[in-house]
Amino acid sequence: EVMITPALKENLKFGTPEMADVTGTLQVTARVETNAKLIAHVGSPVRGRILKLLVFEGQHVTAGTVLATLHSTDLSDTQFALVKAASQQNLAAAAEKRAEQLVHADVIGHAELERRRAELLQASTEAESYHTQLLGLGMTEAQIRRLETTHKLSADYPVVAPKSGTVLKREVTIGQVVQPADPAFTIADLSMVWIVANVPEEDAGHLREGMQVEVRIPALPKQVLEGRLSFVSPIVDPTTRTVEARMDVPNPKGLLKPDELASMTFTGQKERELTVPSAAVVREENKDYVFVEIGPTKYVLREVTLGQEDNDRRVVLSGVRPDERIVTDGAFHLNNQRKQNAIKGGE
Repeated sequence: EVMITPALKENLKFGTPEMADVTGTLQVTARVETNAKLIAHVGSPVRGRILKLLVFEGQHVTAGTVLATLHSTDLSDTQFALVKAASQQNLAAAAEKRAEQLVHADVIGHAELERRRAELLQASTEAESYHTQLLGLGMTEAQIRRLETTHKLSADYPVVAPKSGTVLKREVTIGQVVQPADPAFTIADLSMVWIVANVPEEDAGHLREGMQVEVRIPALPKQVLEGRLSFVSPIVDPTTRTVEARMDVPNPKGLLKPDELASMTFTGQKERELTVPSAAVVREENKDYVFVEIGPTKYVLREVTLGQEDNDRRVVLSGVRPDERIVTDGAFHLNNQRKQNAIKGGE
């Protein structure tokens, strides 16, 4: 307890806790992630051994850039099969043409012509099958036509970047044998990244797309990113009991790097809350207190539980009622007086 002297009263202001509009906020940890729409995992559609590596992590590549070259016997075997099937197709076509002439001259019957037509259909289907396989192995139409014309086989296969971006990962080395299912490179366009937060399910009920968001990056202490949520997951992760929320952020200079830590603050709707001025709060031993009137010019330091701060006011969760008179400004001075009284009393 402390008595307020006339001299001390000049430095104090009094009032009661007030209802005020408080904008709800929630701060959670977050991280920078690569935009999944702008990432590509590059591999080889054929089995082969890496002969050359032409790019490494951190390099920027454009679409069509050759990332590596590998030697694939599977590729050359399929090329050989196409050349062979194309030759059989040409022979079958010539045989059909001769049969048509012989039928016209009444030398052979129609049954022989139909047999040769069936052989041509089979040869054509087989050639088309190998043609499709080579397209699936990465050869272009122009390369296949050149193969059919020159009959020159090539077991060297280029691994090509499907899009422009930065090489984030290289998972192959020279001499390594890669399978079609093996990832070789990861390429991403980092001009637009995601800030992703996992919000506890008990706090996720207020999340919605378009909600105001503020992001701070410890690696960039002077920079504050403001924007809105672009995605709120419709499900709860059963393992972490959290809901994923994310924000799209332009990154033209590449300052934001995937896997960097961040903090995300959500700003929600305004709600009416009981509040006290921040100047009314006394902080002692990691606890919050306010001075509450218990008699004329007599006040007592009472512990309170406070919530967030908004516009220099603190939300009151418990400890003081709306009808109680408190010191609203200058509580610091009154607390000093209380400590001095305690010292004198101890003497």
